Amino acid sequence: MEANLSARPRYIIDPEVSRFTVQAFAGGMLSALGHNPKFVARDFTGEVSFDLDAPEEASLRMTMPAASLTLVDDVSDSDRRTIERTMHEQVLEDSRFPEIIYDCASAAARPIGSGQFKVALNGQLTLHGVTFPQAITATLSATGSLLRASGEFTVRQTDYNIKPVTIAGSMLKVKDELKCTFDISARR
Repeated sequence: MEANLSARPRYIIDPEVSRFTVQAFAGGMLSALGHNPKFVARDFTGEVSFDLDAPEEASLRMTMPAASLTLVDDVSDSDRRTIERTMHEQVLEDSRFPEIIYDCASAAARPIGSGQFKVALNGQLTLHGVTFPQAITATLSATGSLLRASGEFTVRQTDYNIKPVTIAGSMLKVKDELKCTFDISARR
């Protein structure tokens, strides 16, 4: 089996042309006045194994420093510092849990066009020191030495022992589910 794994084409994720975002949503009595912060990962690495002749044998490993998530919303500098400090110190606890890792050893892929696939990844997400199953569906295009995958999935903070942040008592609370969106490019 190892010979087969090493024979599959390998692609390295290019973070310069890739995008990974995480959006939180306000809840509670004041949610209409609340902010739905969106964060972007500025730094991540990863490797994809994918063969057009055996797409069902695809695999992915991606690592992201938790500290690389930055707020992309148009807010005041003071609000930006407060939101980012809260996220890094209270929510993600970067100093204790510095990496976010997604590891998927196999995937189910079905062709939807020439060089196009719908891929179902059933991997493991390690976040905040907890590893939990995380299914992800992506649309993948393979052209020459480039792979491009896009899609979205949700993560429940409580699955990873993260307590959603509450502000002003219980009047404004971040909802448990986060929306993660990606457009990832990888080069052979």
